[in-house]
Amino acid sequence: MTEALSFNRKLPIAAVALSLLVGGSFAAQAKEWTSIKIATEGNYEPWNLTLPGGKVWGFEPELMANLCKRIKIKCELTTQNWDGMIAGLNAGKYDVIMDSIVITPERKKVINFSIPYAATPASFITKKTDLLSKAQDNVIKIPAGSSKIDAVVAPLQKALEGKIIGIQSGSVYTDFIDKYFAKSTVREYSSAAAAILDLRSGRIDAVFDDVTFSNAFLSKPANKSIHFAGPKIGGSIWGAGEALGFRKSDTDLTAKFDAAIKAALKDGTVKKLSLKWFHTDVTP
Repeated sequence: MTEALSFNRKLPIAAVALSLLVGGSFAAQAKEWTSIKIATEGNYEPWNLTLPGGKVWGFEPELMANLCKRIKIKCELTTQNWDGMIAGLNAGKYDVIMDSIVITPERKKVINFSIPYAATPASFITKKTDLLSKAQDNVIKIPAGSSKIDAVVAPLQKALEGKIIGIQSGSVYTDFIDKYFAKSTVREYSSAAAAILDLRSGRIDAVFDDVTFSNAFLSKPANKSIHFAGPKIGGSIWGAGEALGFRKSDTDLTAKFDAAIKAALKDGTVKKLSLKWFHTDVTP
């Protein structure tokens, strides 16, 4: 998922530059990194969610708790709307962003990333059993820039022509839907959860999103009429994988988390948490 500081976010270049300058002023101060603040959406289950009592939990918060213990840093979670997450990081509101954020070349221009801790496929979900072909269990892995995608999307384009597709605004999947489904009506939402609510009520025909996120919603009784449809698309077409985001000047903090993620991947912690929350291994 993930914020795209795609310039699909409509942020003027000047605003991006200003946020970097402001962020730089925070990072220029000497830091011992005894405590940090981490921003997450708290509304992208099972990656991150807010429990009834207000606690933010899920795959990423539990992984973060493990990483912070390894680094011996006190970590505080805070929730932040998706649209302002990168700008808030560079403005010094928090030190790390964690929200199923996929590494992309555009985002790397304005923030640093840790090494990836997950890599997940995406797929359509729909209520109409005859709208798309039956869901496939296997993942079609497509490299970035590969022409293989044309053959994969061709039958999807035909089936969804004139239909309404819901997509979370600014996600790594937004540009893909805009590019390949020009003959469909694309409706953007502030959250993927809002798109699924409209799908359930019949206001839109399909939603395209991360398989792990969609699967969490489909497991709820209220969404039993919704199902996966068409192929599951994975690979570097979506970027290098999901990672933590940092201000560009905080290279020392980035290095600390890189070492912790490597250790958590090596000793099986990431895989264990992946199986717990996703029921599948999403380790990169």
